[in-house]
Amino acid sequence: MPEKKLPAGLHLETLAVRAAVDKSQYGENSEALYLTSSFTQPDSATAARRFAGEEEGYIYSRFTNPTTASMEKRLAALEGMEDAIATSSGMSAILLLCMGLLKAGDHVVCSRSVFGSTIKLIGTEFGKFGVESSFVSQIDVGEWKAAIKPNTKLLFAETPTNPLADVCDIRALADIAHNAGALLAVDNCFCSPALQQPVKFGADIVVHSGTKYLDGQGRVVAGALVGGEQLIADKFIPVMRSAGMSLSPFNAWVVLKGMETLGIRMEAQSQRALELAKWLEGHPKIERVYYPGLKSHPQHELAMAQQSGRGGAVVSFDIKAADADHARKNAFHVVDSTQLLSVTANLGDVKTIITHPASTSHGRLTEQQRLAAGIRQNLVRVAVGLEHLEDLKADLLRGLDTLN
Repeated sequence: MPEKKLPAGLHLETLAVRAAVDKSQYGENSEALYLTSSFTQPDSATAARRFAGEEEGYIYSRFTNPTTASMEKRLAALEGMEDAIATSSGMSAILLLCMGLLKAGDHVVCSRSVFGSTIKLIGTEFGKFGVESSFVSQIDVGEWKAAIKPNTKLLFAETPTNPLADVCDIRALADIAHNAGALLAVDNCFCSPALQQPVKFGADIVVHSGTKYLDGQGRVVAGALVGGEQLIADKFIPVMRSAGMSLSPFNAWVVLKGMETLGIRMEAQSQRALELAKWLEGHPKIERVYYPGLKSHPQHELAMAQQSGRGGAVVSFDIKAADADHARKNAFHVVDSTQLLSVTANLGDVKTIITHPASTSHGRLTEQQRLAAGIRQNLVRVAVGLEHLEDLKADLLRGLDTLN
């Protein structure tokens, strides 16, 4: 009996548990895990056609695997886009993006508020090979427009940013990119498609660290690019076949299953984060709270329009300090006083995570680069999980209430 095809017009929650490649002959209800490096071919002629791309078929798990294909199909469906290509990490997704689209002499415009490793990869590593880059204000559309050059091929932004939750106007950046004959790539790691679909605002490519909310339980490292079918086929699959920054089938299967609960996790974690952010705003030891769901956030209205009315699950805050010498000391005190929260630089886990960005995620940047991105030594980031809110508050108070 042929497998039933999914009807059109399904909601995100349904796609999150149903979108995948066809079942095998065994009719499994939970998507199968294909742990194999290669696939046998019926004959030499078929093998030749498949290796040449003239016929569909699985060949070698570096670039074709049914489990990985299921993860890609599900993510593309959730983002409202045609296709996706999975990678071994979020940073390898950005590596694939740049390798697929750029060559020596090309120019990239990037927000200076993006993840520290992204700044290093685009600005330093690709600079070695003749790719120019300009880093601009996340929120000043005029700076993006002024940075455009005749050789600009790519605009790159993450929204909200890590860790200060700055929100860019995706539609405005898409217009700037397209008027210049360039593409806009948006890192959607903080929101995930459960809260934000950048394609609705004109983005050409969506970048993911599947390590974060797509998995949701801190189990594996993964990444992906999502875009048009032709763009994936022409620009990214050839690089993947040669360079091999591929996602293992096991990790793809973990992320595939993680996406099934993405919607309910993001809703619950976003609600906890909003309440925690409101509470932190009222604490006398807190100088400022960074969270798009707060009305005090400078881009609150834009964030609510782009992020389905939710602020996400990451809250950052500056701790008051008498002077620069005490800024890092106070931040370390709050982090180290916790007994419940996990001290690590990851995010997107159901376990709440606390970190000091200036010495971890952005530790490889110069102090000048950190300050340009607004990241000071008194900044602490909390990625809110699913614990009870009162337990999270009590854990943070261990450090906040004992600050000198």
